[in-house]
Amino acid sequence: MLKTYFKQALALFRQNRLFSTLYVAGTGLAIAMTVVMAVVYYVKLAPVYPEVNRGNTLYLTSASFHSDKERMTTQFRLSFQAVQEWMYPLKNVEEVSAIVDYGMENSTYIQPADLSGDFNVAVKLVDPAFFRIYSFRFLEGNPFTDSDLESGIHTAVISDDLARRLFGTTKDVVGRSFSLDYVNYRVCGVVRGASYLTSQSYAQVYLPYSVDENYKEPSTAQFPYCGKFSVTFLVRDEAQADALRAEIKDLTRRVNLQYKDQWQMELWKQPTSHWLSVFQSYPSDAGFNPWKTAGYLIVVVLVLLLVPALNLSGLIASRMESRLAEMGVRKSFGAGRNILLSQVMWENFFLTLAGGLLGLVLAWIVVYLGREWIFTLLDRWSEAVPQGVDAYVSGEMLFAPAVFGIAFLLCLVLNLLSALLPAWMSLRKPIVYSLYEKR
Repeated sequence: MLKTYFKQALALFRQNRLFSTLYVAGTGLAIAMTVVMAVVYYVKLAPVYPEVNRGNTLYLTSASFHSDKERMTTQFRLSFQAVQEWMYPLKNVEEVSAIVDYGMENSTYIQPADLSGDFNVAVKLVDPAFFRIYSFRFLEGNPFTDSDLESGIHTAVISDDLARRLFGTTKDVVGRSFSLDYVNYRVCGVVRGASYLTSQSYAQVYLPYSVDENYKEPSTAQFPYCGKFSVTFLVRDEAQADALRAEIKDLTRRVNLQYKDQWQMELWKQPTSHWLSVFQSYPSDAGFNPWKTAGYLIVVVLVLLLVPALNLSGLIASRMESRLAEMGVRKSFGAGRNILLSQVMWENFFLTLAGGLLGLVLAWIVVYLGREWIFTLLDRWSEAVPQGVDAYVSGEMLFAPAVFGIAFLLCLVLNLLSALLPAWMSLRKPIVYSLYEKR
């Protein structure tokens, strides 16, 4: 039966090429815009390399310290002392990693051996637990060890693109040295680089945070626990995540009691889950409502689907008027309304599916060509991709089963929205009226 419907749809396409082309193009554009949104949020939320543990990853990125005595408030991150005394000893957690993210904003430059000119690189200062939270694929070597961190040895894990730029290869790189801000570092490992779109893990150079001579110093003398470290947690499941939040809330209460005559600390509702960190611009945003954000996205999707569906519905109504005689003849020979409705829906579904495939390809092209700006399009605070960084979109980001599933679901929804009502209204007309249209 489906084969017959497919042949009928193909025959109708040939008979009325203008209608079919407009239908497929309209469907393709509607689905392309919606799939672009789906891909953007898939890349931000789904477990993609190397952030495959996003569902079990939590972040503590900001802290506020206030002193009535000093009449001073500071909002930054945690100091090394805070990480050592509070974060590393936590019990309800699998892994704890302290991170200083230099990004590309601190003017950290590499001096290549061929004297071709200094160039800026993205740097993260991390600990060995970082490589247990993020599943980097080591092409050569290994991450630095706890002993390397304790000793402050100048060792580095670098990305494969940086290895090729510095040494022309990713093989036999371990043990070789490079100059970063005129300080020599020995390569201990080369990883398959992350995309800039996976911002929590992205860097070109990963160093032990102990290479920073001032890593133990707080940001201000008034607040010894205020510093430059953000903290990433890996938990086993949601139950452990809730237990961790309760443990940190109790920790905050005890710290504020201990230092109540000097200062008070605020961590808000941290640590934050990965999905919440995508939508919440900063942890101190008290007015943030995840349901409001979700509602906004649903409205956008509905508009992207309903407006084209109304236009397509008008096209289908027009075509159904031209097919009334055909439907009348089939009714006179005993074809029921449900059979005819099923035929019309399947015919339109094949056209919608063709438009869906077109939309999927268009969405991939748009995402790939606009990868440097399209992923920040719906952000409250958008930032340009730094120069010299490739925000590449990997195959697992584009060709994900979830994206195909979303595209197929959109085809079904758009087909129902655009075809069901005009087809049903036309098929309700009496046989005599339908046959009269043949004259």
